[in-house]
Amino acid sequence: MATEDKNRATAAAILPLVGGAANVSSIAHCMTRLRLGLRDRSLVQDEALKAVPAVMGVVDDDTYQIVLGPGTVARVTPEFEKLVEEGRASEPAPAPSPADPSAPLTAEELAAQGAEMKAARKAKNATPFKLFLRRIANIFVPLIPALIGCGIIAGLNGLLVNLEWLPSVTPALAAMASGFMALIAVFVGYNTAKEFGGTPILGGAVAAIIVFPGVANIEAFGQKLSPGQGGVLGALGAAVLAVYVEKWCRRWVPEALDVLVTPTLTVLISGLVTIFGLMYVAGEVSTAIGTFANWLLSNGGAGAGLVLGGFFLPLVMLGLHQALIPIHTTLIEQQGYTVLLPILAMAGAGQVGAAIAVYFRLPRNESIRKTIKSALPAGFLGVGEPLIYGVSLPLGRPFITACVGGAFGGAFVGFFNQLGDAVGSTAIGPSGWALFPLLDGNHGLGATIAIYAGGLVVGYLAGFVATYFFGFSKDLLTEFNVSQEPSATTPAADPAPVTATTTASGPDAPAKEPAGV
Repeated sequence: MATEDKNRATAAAILPLVGGAANVSSIAHCMTRLRLGLRDRSLVQDEALKAVPAVMGVVDDDTYQIVLGPGTVARVTPEFEKLVEEGRASEPAPAPSPADPSAPLTAEELAAQGAEMKAARKAKNATPFKLFLRRIANIFVPLIPALIGCGIIAGLNGLLVNLEWLPSVTPALAAMASGFMALIAVFVGYNTAKEFGGTPILGGAVAAIIVFPGVANIEAFGQKLSPGQGGVLGALGAAVLAVYVEKWCRRWVPEALDVLVTPTLTVLISGLVTIFGLMYVAGEVSTAIGTFANWLLSNGGAGAGLVLGGFFLPLVMLGLHQALIPIHTTLIEQQGYTVLLPILAMAGAGQVGAAIAVYFRLPRNESIRKTIKSALPAGFLGVGEPLIYGVSLPLGRPFITACVGGAFGGAFVGFFNQLGDAVGSTAIGPSGWALFPLLDGNHGLGATIAIYAGGLVVGYLAGFVATYFFGFSKDLLTEFNVSQEPSATTPAADPAPVTATTTASGPDAPAKEPAGV
């Protein structure tokens, strides 16, 4: 009961600081962030929000995102939704107050103008490609909790099998770990139809054809189909097709027959195209993705790891990391783990090393040092937003040197992949130390853990050294290595100018986000 009171208290503290219930148009959450649609951005009190104990930071993107961390956000969001529902009945909708055009602008009015300019820039940057990637993230991010849970059970089962312990229990654990992955296409189809404006259950029904054992008796393109052929990519394509067929039927089928004809035609037409076209094509694409990923790391492991680890943080800033979510899922389907995630996770190690260096380089700046101390535990566990938006990105150079740390860590893990020691993750989402329970590979768990841990150490050290020696100019040190009040306008206290021009993850949006970087 005490935990519920704490979560409700956090929600109650946040609500008035975002303009009240009437200012909230939508509510959602990913692995680490509460995502709010707001009617009037100028009503939000950013600094007061950051002062709420449970709030790690804020990100101003297409939605207003409040970083609460994994676990906490899933508990606070329902309480926040309840408070909004209760408040909407009694609160009037926010309306802009009339102003005298001849009067000088107040600070609040200037802030409102700034918010409008930010919104205009966001609208300009809302390209079809980025919007498509956000849709892809919205399809896959809700699946991450199941991937994590099943992935950890799979790791535990593998450990027990290798040690030959509890042989009567391991088959049950194998069923728990594999059941979701065997039917993941159905969940992808459901979420895809929901995201693209169709009937979710019809998307799931069409995608279910892909995993139905009976497709093994069907021949397409001169080959026998196999259950699961095409995987999540086939399910995604099948569900999108089902949405378009359904919408076409809604336009042309008489209302009296709609309830019978539309679902039937949707499943029939989309199902035939899926069986005799999409499954084969998506299967070839999925195989090509797996082959290319393994070839890349086998032949250019260190170089590929250097590039992937070094550029992942900028990808997160631009929101382009969301394109990797289906690739991770496809690799997990094919070989039981994704070899890309442990390399990308090195970006978070570089970020941690850079933050520690900033802590030592700015001994007089109590504000930034306090931010670093509070955010480092989350950073070690793979939640990088507080360090990114509160420390390295506003300072500029430390963000670049954090990328250097990620590059060296990625090169380390990639080098061992090149030697034949594949290091992978059985799920997507966590990184940092939180990834240890999800690690898997081709040369035993001990070697896999050692390589990944070595990569983290290299990332920490490289990020620290690069930031300590190259992360600050003389002017920057002079400006920031001074005592500052927490309320002063510093990068530690006000990352808004940076976040306004970047796109956050998410599941995040990570969401993704991945949640951890």
